[in-house]
Amino acid sequence: MRIHSFMQRPARNAISAVAIVAALGIAASAVAPREGHSEAAFSPYVAPDGTIRVPPNYRTDWIFVGTWSIASQNVERSAQAGAHGAAGLHNVYTQRSTLEAYRNTGKFPDGAVFVKELLTTKTAPMTTGIASRGDAIEGWFIMIKDTEGRFEGHPLWGDGWGWALFDVDNKLKTKNYEADCIACHLPAKQSDWIYIEGYPLLK
Repeated sequence: MRIHSFMQRPARNAISAVAIVAALGIAASAVAPREGHSEAAFSPYVAPDGTIRVPPNYRTDWIFVGTWSIASQNVERSAQAGAHGAAGLHNVYTQRSTLEAYRNTGKFPDGAVFVKELLTTKTAPMTTGIASRGDAIEGWFIMIKDTEGRFEGHPLWGDGWGWALFDVDNKLKTKNYEADCIACHLPAKQSDWIYIEGYPLLK
């Protein structure tokens, strides 16, 4: 009987330890949710109510897919850029998973994100001639693919995407994507509203 009792104690202790670890695991999951606003959200950059945010580590963790040189129609900024300089640069990034999925299927997967980083430029003569380089961030334009139509009637969501323009202070500038965004993307409607020709890695 003594041997039996001795052998039962470790078993009870083991069961107690498992219960404690399980309880701690449940508590940890309650206080440390995954990145984003909700575990139920389909993207860590979208809240359940459809609010969009700028991905924090796109420069270091994502893939740079292309850049656009912008000739501003603003007279002052064009003068600052110089006769041969760019008035703005738009650098575009996406997740590696988006790149791989598109190259394999020709379609953007649910939750795909494009970050267009809006930069001012500085133009100056260099040894190679007049050159423009990206300078300060002015803001970001974000597109997030939604294949399920999750946010019907939401002013930032429609035509298969979420659309949001932010200024440098992360203040949302977009009021309604149909009024503020879609006109600029109409020429790219046949390629799911993305200007594929500007992104060599997608070809």
